[in-house]
Amino acid sequence: MQGRFISSLRIYTHSQVEITELIRTLAAKHLAEIIAIRRHLHSEPELSFKEFKTSEYVRHILLEKVPGITIRKAAGTGLIACITGNGGSKVIALRADMDALPISEQNDVSYKSKNQNIMHACGHDVHMASLLGTAMILGEIKEHWKGVVELIFQPGEERLPGGASMMINEGALNDPAPEYIFAQHVFPPLEAGKTGFRKGAYMASCDEIYLTIGGKGGHAAMRGTYINPILIASRVLLALEEKFMLKPLNSIPTVLSFGNIQGNGATNVIPQEVKLEGTFRTMNEEWRNEAHRIINDTVCLIAGEMGGNCLVRIEKGYPALVNDDKATGIARHAAEIYLGKENVTDLEKSMTSEDFSFYSQVKPACFYRLGTGNKAKGIVSGVHTPTFNIDENALETGMGLMAYIAFSSLRGS
Repeated sequence: MQGRFISSLRIYTHSQVEITELIRTLAAKHLAEIIAIRRHLHSEPELSFKEFKTSEYVRHILLEKVPGITIRKAAGTGLIACITGNGGSKVIALRADMDALPISEQNDVSYKSKNQNIMHACGHDVHMASLLGTAMILGEIKEHWKGVVELIFQPGEERLPGGASMMINEGALNDPAPEYIFAQHVFPPLEAGKTGFRKGAYMASCDEIYLTIGGKGGHAAMRGTYINPILIASRVLLALEEKFMLKPLNSIPTVLSFGNIQGNGATNVIPQEVKLEGTFRTMNEEWRNEAHRIINDTVCLIAGEMGGNCLVRIEKGYPALVNDDKATGIARHAAEIYLGKENVTDLEKSMTSEDFSFYSQVKPACFYRLGTGNKAKGIVSGVHTPTFNIDENALETGMGLMAYIAFSSLRGS
């Protein structure tokens, strides 16, 4: 039946409806195999920049399943693969990340992680498996599209400096140079079979804040002989909370939160110093730089007024992720055709971060969400939790939709 369908496409000039149905047919055909691939990847997770077996496995699948594909390595364990269509020179890129998280899995499933305290708790196994399925589909129908599809399998999304920045530095967006780049990410709050999009600023930048507040240690009972860095730290925290969160300096989405404090004193021992660690997130680069200055000045002023001192270290992380209007419009329109408008939703801005933002600074980009939840089956756990899992039917949506977005993007090339 499939052979007759492809033959009819040659006769009837590859209409949009026919291509859509063909991709749906192939996604359904490959689902069982892609589920098996996802389960293998899930059971063998590797941490950021250590995805050695993962990379080799992905490379093996691509070479075995996609005739004519070319592959080169980048950023250590990263892969850049290209599928060439039926003529044409236009290039678009599709990205998946490969690393897992230092989390001990608590799911009772046959494909549970075999590697202690390492788990694909952010769905990168889903991203890889879906993109492998997309590659298979595009490889089977490449006589029906023109141009080049670049597949980027990148390491280290979960850890600074971010594998995306390294892939870019090694030519991922220059050789070849895509017109657009697309990526999808699991989204448990959205039911499987649905997707979500947002144009413009979507996800926040992410910086790490390290404060070392110095005082003068001593016996807690001997007031006047010490300068308490814990007291300084408390005033610093309250001042920053009021300045940035309780009475925000502007309307730009902003988060400043501290999650770790270390004093190493005792009930009757005032420590010499206190260390604070936190995160700063926003969606505007100018404000981001200004906020760094305000944090530094505020902390140092308070510490100095109280007789102490402070060392401020701010590690700039991922920039804000901005979805290009045109690229997002192409992807969303494709999703509405492929899945139906009722299965495509608008996304709210998110203060979480993603290193796909590096790509979005260089090329018109679209980062969208793939629904993976299923309340009826009890699949509701969020990402970065030990019980995260997906409704595996989402893989059919993931690979098929991405293939159709690629096809739609290359039209007229």
